[in-house]
Amino acid sequence: MGKGATTREAIVSQALDRAVQVGLSGLSLGPLAEDLNLSKSGLFAHFKSKETLQLAVLQEAIDRFTDRVVEPGLKTPRGRARMEVLMHRWFDWVEGEPGMRGCLFAVAAQEYDDRPGAIRDLLVGSQLRWQETLARVATDLPRGGPMPADMCQQVAFEVTGSVLSFQQQTKLFKAPNARARAEEAVARILDDAETAV
Repeated sequence: MGKGATTREAIVSQALDRAVQVGLSGLSLGPLAEDLNLSKSGLFAHFKSKETLQLAVLQEAIDRFTDRVVEPGLKTPRGRARMEVLMHRWFDWVEGEPGMRGCLFAVAAQEYDDRPGAIRDLLVGSQLRWQETLARVATDLPRGGPMPADMCQQVAFEVTGSVLSFQQQTKLFKAPNARARAEEAVARILDDAETAV
């Protein structure tokens, strides 16, 4: 990797860490350049606009989520075990990984829910693909055969609701039992799904 690519990667990584705390719209090029010992013009050499940087940061979060949550989960055998691995890794993601304390998608959803543009489009597209993945995985949950599509979408909706509740309980309320409660909620959803057909 060349020096330019290495610098660009460092900028995106630092910006992602900041964006989890202040949101994508809260990213400021001046402080970011200062953190990285770059001039503002040096940062602009890599990203010609704030939106270009924001898109790169969001894409980095999507790529990390795919690497750390989606791909390992999909390598697990089909059925309940696959969904459990996906959920376990999703909870880990929300709790935060080294250098990134929280979920950018939850932060960005609040910022861009009603703001049209390229950032919202990228966010919505990534989250719809994730919901579709969860629904596909839910197909194999029932012991009696494939789950109908509308029920798969309901499972995806309910497990997502559990994660969003976990996000609030653990981040906002600092509830010590948040993960245990969320895991119990998901277990009930999966218990119901196994006998759904």
